[in-house]
Amino acid sequence: MKKFSQWVNSIADAGKELLSGKARQDKSQSLASLCNELCTSKGEAMGTAIAHEVVKAYSALDAERRLAFFQMLHKDFGADPKEIVKCAEAFKQAPGRDTYRALYHAVETRRQILFSRINMAPDGTETLIQLRSDLLDLLGQYPELGGVDYDLRNLMISWFNRGFLTLEQISWETPAHILEKLIAYEAVHEMTGWGDLRRRLADDRRCFAFFHPALEDEPLIFVQVALVKGYAGNVQELLADPTEGKTDSRGHKPDIELQDGFDTAIFYSISNCQEGLKSISFGNFLIKQVVLELRQEFPQLKQFATLSPIPGFRSWLSKELANRDSTVLDVKTRDLLKLLDSNDWVKNAESKEKLQPVLTKLCAHYLYNAKRGIQPLDPVARFHLGNGAQIARLNWLGDTSANGIKQSAGLLVNYAYDLKSVETNHEAFVNEGRVAISAEFQKLVKNTAVPVATKKPA
Repeated sequence: MKKFSQWVNSIADAGKELLSGKARQDKSQSLASLCNELCTSKGEAMGTAIAHEVVKAYSALDAERRLAFFQMLHKDFGADPKEIVKCAEAFKQAPGRDTYRALYHAVETRRQILFSRINMAPDGTETLIQLRSDLLDLLGQYPELGGVDYDLRNLMISWFNRGFLTLEQISWETPAHILEKLIAYEAVHEMTGWGDLRRRLADDRRCFAFFHPALEDEPLIFVQVALVKGYAGNVQELLADPTEGKTDSRGHKPDIELQDGFDTAIFYSISNCQEGLKSISFGNFLIKQVVLELRQEFPQLKQFATLSPIPGFRSWLSKELANRDSTVLDVKTRDLLKLLDSNDWVKNAESKEKLQPVLTKLCAHYLYNAKRGIQPLDPVARFHLGNGAQIARLNWLGDTSANGIKQSAGLLVNYAYDLKSVETNHEAFVNEGRVAISAEFQKLVKNTAVPVATKKPA
């Protein structure tokens, strides 16, 4: 990685001398003029130096000027519709290499050229990731900028192709500045400090991350794995330190050792580290690569599964409760769900006993039947099912943290990766929207059919 960075910096240094010689480092030169110049620059050294100036200029923008910059990209750096039609007509009349090439270049926006050349700068890739993160924050209010995001996202998909990524195992011996980032980026189960991190890097745990050569020591995504016997169903138990309160003969806390008889690898946390790479999928490659690594290290592993959150369940349930015409909630169920209004329901044995069957039933229905188009409504379900997993098991009160209760009433789900059926499941899901489920989950869906409301609530 460092050799790559040194090479890019050497080109930039050569370009800076050319810029200085031509007096191009004019402090009054605007970001717009730099972008235009970068789009027309042909030389590698000069282009890299100008790209470096664009990077510095963009990094200095405040929120108002960033918006103006994105609006400029939308208005002035898009494709010319008249030129596209002209080239398309020419290609239609005389299909050939020259007319095809002209049409190709007409469709390619100047934004794509600009982004590709910004990427030449020493910090170009990092800047473009930040640029897209800034852009995503604006899309809700300024949907016309979607074309800018479309161009940048498509370029990033090719730049962050699996062939460019390296998989590295993270251990307690990994440099501290990378370990600190794992604590900061953890998005599923918060780490409170180095003690939590040490537990997750113990002998019965594995952690892997993807890196890109243009981003030194900056993980793109990482996955945490527990080596256990059978499916894990409770994340608090999974993360607990079994040596808590114990000391050896010298008064030192003993190491956590890998227990005999483990046969299952549980993926309990997958965290994307770069907001600017949102919707650019690495997780499917990561899981499959990690499975291969684990099978090589531990041939005795028989099962690979996740212990996953269900982030959309409570939100979906709230909408159903607000919908007087809901077909999944009857009056009796609505009355029972009022127990959720109390923040202490999870500490009340009677409330938990009453809620368990109905919430489990509703969650199974949500995962299997609630759709966005032909795909599941839940984003984590879409991710794992799209990777070829199957819904294996629901776990009641598998996460009793405040976030777990808020997201899914404490329910967690195991998605199983059966290596013999991953590709078949993937194809059926992508092409038909078919959700693969285990025999255990099938019984749950079949035997706990959600009652249809026969009477509107008062």
